[in-house]
Amino acid sequence: QVQLVESGGGLVQAGGSLRLSCAASGHTFSSYGMGWFRQAPGKARQFVAGISRSGGSTSYVDSVKGRFTISRDNAKNTVYLQMNSLKPEDTAVYYCAAELKGTGRGLNGIDYWGKGTLVTVSE
Repeated sequence: QVQLVESGGGLVQAGGSLRLSCAASGHTFSSYGMGWFRQAPGKARQFVAGISRSGGSTSYVDSVKGRFTISRDNAKNTVYLQMNSLKPEDTAVYYCAAELKGTGRGLNGIDYWGKGTLVTVSE
């Protein structure tokens, strides 16, 4: 069993930055590809960024490329999402996800989800 706890959300003005963190319990963190997903009001949950088990490979949805950076620290059982140049359309609840032996994109199915952290970007 893996528990994921997100933090770092909040209210920020357009153009600002936030750093999300996701702390994972358990001793098998490095066995999981990790991802960030988001869900805006009235919309489906979408993939935002993913990182491989070693951290050597990352992927992003086109709308955040060049603005967001995903990283992980396997010694701290933590994955991060650095978000720069935020836009109002980035407003959503952001979820951390763990995919066993995957890339964090969820192609093999997400095994564990966090409860989410709200990011609100004002004009």
